[in-house]
Amino acid sequence: MLDNAYLIPLLPLVGFIVLMAVGRRAGDPGAGWIGTAAVGSSFLCTLVAFLQLVGRSGGERVAADHLFTWIQVGGFRVDAGLLLDPLSVTMALFVTGVGALIHLYSIGYMHGDERYHRFFVYLNLFVFSMLMLVLGDSLLVTFLGWEGVGACSYLLISFWFERESAASAGKKAFVVNRIGDFGFMIAMFLCFATFGTLKYAGIIEGAQGAAHTTVTAVALLLFVGACGKSAQLPLFVWLPDAMEGPTPVSALIHAATMVTAGVYLMARVAPLLALTPDVGTTIAVVGAVTALFAATIACAQDDIKRVLAYSTISQLGYMFLAVGSGAYVAAIFHMVTHAFFKALLFLGAGSVIHGLHDEQDMKRMGALKKWMPITSSTFIIGWLAIAGVFPFAGFWSKDDILLNAYEKSPALWAVGLVTALLTAYYMSRQVFLVFWGDERWRDVPAADKPGLTEPELVAEDHERVSAQPATVGHTAHGALAHDDHGGHGGHAREPHESPWLMTVPLVVLATLSVLGGLINLPFGSGGGLEHWLEPVFGEALHHVDASGGLKVTLALVATSAAVAGIGFAYATFMKARRLDAYEPVVLKKAWGIDGLYAALIVTPGRALAAFSAYVVDARIIDGVVNGLGTAVRGSGGVLRKVQTGYVRNYALGVAFGATVLLGWVMVRAGV
Repeated sequence: MLDNAYLIPLLPLVGFIVLMAVGRRAGDPGAGWIGTAAVGSSFLCTLVAFLQLVGRSGGERVAADHLFTWIQVGGFRVDAGLLLDPLSVTMALFVTGVGALIHLYSIGYMHGDERYHRFFVYLNLFVFSMLMLVLGDSLLVTFLGWEGVGACSYLLISFWFERESAASAGKKAFVVNRIGDFGFMIAMFLCFATFGTLKYAGIIEGAQGAAHTTVTAVALLLFVGACGKSAQLPLFVWLPDAMEGPTPVSALIHAATMVTAGVYLMARVAPLLALTPDVGTTIAVVGAVTALFAATIACAQDDIKRVLAYSTISQLGYMFLAVGSGAYVAAIFHMVTHAFFKALLFLGAGSVIHGLHDEQDMKRMGALKKWMPITSSTFIIGWLAIAGVFPFAGFWSKDDILLNAYEKSPALWAVGLVTALLTAYYMSRQVFLVFWGDERWRDVPAADKPGLTEPELVAEDHERVSAQPATVGHTAHGALAHDDHGGHGGHAREPHESPWLMTVPLVVLATLSVLGGLINLPFGSGGGLEHWLEPVFGEALHHVDASGGLKVTLALVATSAAVAGIGFAYATFMKARRLDAYEPVVLKKAWGIDGLYAALIVTPGRALAAFSAYVVDARIIDGVVNGLGTAVRGSGGVLRKVQTGYVRNYALGVAFGATVLLGWVMVRAGV
């Protein structure tokens, strides 16, 4: 497999091509199974490559696969190749593994959507692009995948484009990411001009003797690209709106894969960051501020998916805090565990939305634990993992980041600790509002349609559910739920558990969220993941110089913060039942950043566009062109009067002309 690495991205690409050709005929669920099989096969190939690399030692855990010469003009040559090393294989494992589970989940979730096959076309293309991003042996191949996932993100976010909000969210994601991509492109130009290559190995080797200013510029420009793709301040605004896409999209792209691309890029160029400590500090500060900023917003959101969206931004901030602290292994560790529990939480949220027939407001939920036992049990595991509760996966990875942040700066550690407390609070708030408390969903139809009787409510809800398959793919299951899960029960909105196609991925991800910490336990001389990634980071690999007592103390403090957050949420939402507690408007509106951007960028941009269209273009440019045309037409109208068609007039003209010429000659001759 190491000599045939191309099979890993090729299989999803083949799935994309097959679905393009026969997806519509394969239909529902055939197209879904084709897409799932393609990504699952890619996962098996990646697993084989992983096992082969494990059998090697140290620097031998690297394999390069040259694909073809992409560009060759004179002495300029660009090769396309793949790089299999511990970092890229780790990324490929969870991209394909989690991706396959999400594909399986989508077979059930998207059932009934009229564009069912197209959804899997986009998903397979996305997985191919993501694999090219992480497996590329150069910045150029990575950038190919980078732009590919951006395009697929646009297609998937705006998948239900009939909704104006979904269409706008797709455009917003595409435009904001272009800002970061501009930094990435400039970094590539600078690398080629300085080092004469875009291959990672050549750049890292050349950076050792390059000017410090050049290396700093390259690192900062790549970080700009990472901020766009990984939704860090100030380029985070696209990700919350991206929740307009189907929930499996949120799980795959905006939790487990695409948004981690920026962290991967920073880890890939870790030797450059090691040469520029100031850049590392900048990354750590941006990550810490983003983590705290997004966590505060998540505390006041009511939409079940938007809570998880801001949580994703916050957790990505944690990863950048680790990168900036030199803890590259901790960043990758948290990236892997986050892929497990955040994909679980998003898919669990999708199961809740599915079970409540498209309801996303947590304050219209409650007491779903008894109605959705599998969804609730797995969601609770994801909650405990992200909250950092021992011994779940998130405890180990988050504690690793906080330890390294403390060594970098106690101030950064303090920000990370407060973020951990807020994370435990807002995730507990979500769980208590959704799965415990009162059955508030029983009152929703009557509140929405106060004039209807109970039979009319039942009929109205059936009509609403059956009328929406073109815009909300999973409503077809919702329409059947009343018959398959206990009948109406006297109520049209009675919840139901999701089908096995959706619950099996939840169980698998829940298991990984419990056991994921085992890959890098902090016992002995370096965890398994640290030893595995050592050939990638080399001298840039950071080892924390802290006593065992300090490590235990910091871990206890972090655990206490998590318990405090959970306890505060319990007292507020379970004991006091204060559903609207601690939700200032400024947090509900995300600190007004969207409004600020609208005032500073969107509104002036629209005004400039309108001025350019209706003044510069319509009046000035078109005025000049139309004025010139009018002048030519007017002068032609005057001159055409000379053409009378009478010979005598032409003879008179000739005589007049001859007289003028004769007079001119006589004047010139001085006669």
